[in-house]
Amino acid sequence: MAEVDTLHHNPLAGRPRLGERASSWIGPDELAEQLRAAYAPIAPHLVEAEQIFRDELHSRSDYVQRLVEHSSRFRGKQLRPALVLLTAQACGGVKPAHPVVAAVVEMIHTATLVHDDILDEATVRRHAATINAEWGAEAAVLLGDYLFTHAFHLAASLESTYACRVIGRATNLVCEGELQQVHHRGDLDLDESSYYEIVRGKTAELTAVSCRLGAHYAGASPEVCDALDHYGRDLGVAFQIADDLLDLWGDEDDTGKTLGTDLDKQKLTLPVILLLRSADPADAATVRNLLATPSSQTLRTLRPMLEASGALDDAWERARSFIESARQQLRILPPSPAREILDGLAQLVARRSF
Repeated sequence: MAEVDTLHHNPLAGRPRLGERASSWIGPDELAEQLRAAYAPIAPHLVEAEQIFRDELHSRSDYVQRLVEHSSRFRGKQLRPALVLLTAQACGGVKPAHPVVAAVVEMIHTATLVHDDILDEATVRRHAATINAEWGAEAAVLLGDYLFTHAFHLAASLESTYACRVIGRATNLVCEGELQQVHHRGDLDLDESSYYEIVRGKTAELTAVSCRLGAHYAGASPEVCDALDHYGRDLGVAFQIADDLLDLWGDEDDTGKTLGTDLDKQKLTLPVILLLRSADPADAATVRNLLATPSSQTLRTLRPMLEASGALDDAWERARSFIESARQQLRILPPSPAREILDGLAQLVARRSF
């Protein structure tokens, strides 16, 4: 239990302000250490999932293999495969299907990253050049498709079609969320409810399905599967809010990826939505003008307005609410080290600085 206890203090106490780089934030080294502790009970199964991932994607083409290996550098926290395996342990134990499912969800996730970088015109991810920056958008589109199709080929190797059906629906919702975000680009009247609808698709759906599949293949009841799906969805929304905050206030050296792309692409994220809602008419007009014609100075001008308005604190409060909701879903499970780790992971989400 010592490994689990490192995760057990409230990460949001005092709602640290991003601009102050509060000491309660976790940097890359500390986060990696805590994740290693959290993943220790499933480490052998993660290794097995990694081998399945590599075997499935191996290509006879040196060029394709080089792209696959490069995209593997984007897979940092392994949150989604870990959720498959941890929910499995919490529901009775890891079965032979679980490492396969873990590899599948990681393929889907990697594909979405490759495609996201095209949409955002990002040049760096996890301290490495994006596929589109290094090999062009055409190669990146096709590599993303290659990852998607291999994911479904691998899922079809399982005895039932359940994983294919659930992952197919989840992938539809991920793409729908991305399309909704593209549709609302430049929409300065986007409200908080619409923002959550987008995020539940493009980000939270895959964390939700990871938890559902972990529970299902462990033999959990439909009620438990639903509760863990809810846990994963709320966790995913909190994760996205943290990403929104980091895009505005993160450090590229820590995050290892291009920041400020949301503003450049006129995507309204939660802190900006909250700022527009709370600002007086004059400030709101200033913000709208900044967002309508983004430049290299947009972020620098917005930062003090975000902090002074309380929008940053309000966004942290929303993240905290989703984290607490996720933790409540775990009460359906009997006490176990795996349940404690899932609880700790929920608390860890909003403390990361990358």
